[in-house]
Amino acid sequence: MRQVLLESPEKIELREAPKPEPGAGDLLVRTERVGICGSDLHAYHGKHPFISLPVAPGHEAVGVVEAVGEGIAEVQPGDRVILEPNIVCGECAYCRSGRYNLCEQLTVVGCVGPLAGAMADYFIAPAERFVVADPRLDISQAAMVEPLATGTHALRVSGGVQGKRVAVLGAGTIGLLTMQAAKAAGAETAVATDLSPAKRERALALGADAIFDPTEPGIVEKMRERLGGQADVVFDCVAVQNTMDQAIGLALKGGTVVVVGVPETDVRVPLALIQDREVRIQGSAMYTREDVLEAMRLIAEGKVDAGALVTRTLPLERAAEAFAAADAGAEIKVHLVP
Repeated sequence: MRQVLLESPEKIELREAPKPEPGAGDLLVRTERVGICGSDLHAYHGKHPFISLPVAPGHEAVGVVEAVGEGIAEVQPGDRVILEPNIVCGECAYCRSGRYNLCEQLTVVGCVGPLAGAMADYFIAPAERFVVADPRLDISQAAMVEPLATGTHALRVSGGVQGKRVAVLGAGTIGLLTMQAAKAAGAETAVATDLSPAKRERALALGADAIFDPTEPGIVEKMRERLGGQADVVFDCVAVQNTMDQAIGLALKGGTVVVVGVPETDVRVPLALIQDREVRIQGSAMYTREDVLEAMRLIAEGKVDAGALVTRTLPLERAAEAFAAADAGAEIKVHLVP
């Protein structure tokens, strides 16, 4: 079968690999659609803090069950399934408490650990790491459930946004999904930023109450004016020094900053202000099943237009072109179709 390999920074090859065999408890899935994630792009440049190269990527995936391993009764060949790629031990304190996204032995399909990703004709993972796709979803929408789950998890760990003023920094895939999810969850106002004029326009079309260029002079003051005060919750979907500075400025006083983006390097924070103005900084790591199910519900019920974010679709053999296009910044979500 064909399999994409990220061999070294910015070097993508399509290689022949053995078709995997499902072991006991596994599913063999024929990939129908797989997205290129921001984490994949960090790895593409060799800058992801937890992904080592070479790696066979692909974790935003939907496919059809080809074969089931011994002991599987709930899923049958022919079922369309969505991958939840976090592989967990099920035994540590975090897993036992339901916070398995923090598992002590966490690995991630196509990112960290032994399981190759879904940028291939076929891939395998434990059956418990799949969700049967809601039949109301088309293939493109189904492949967007995993990235939206990042947003629904971020909303949940923020403490909720019902009736609150929200700012989303970065209007890429995760930012736009998080913004839509916040509006669906009852945010009073949701504003966003992005460097790209096209992405700013897309944010407005998808329901942002206002959109800003983050390089504008006095950007924090302008955003606070539009919000009518401080942001109750800021979702930093970029996680660089500039956005963290803006996030804290927006959250003063008493707000929450949720770090959703994957930082390439450490950033500095004004600890005295965080202490004195009661700003909470909250990390957000992947998701759990409840976040995945909520994401699927929001798309299926039309409350989040996830399919509108898929701006380019390419065949698997053009994976190198797809990564370059996703990295260039003009596209929002690029999908590969084996």
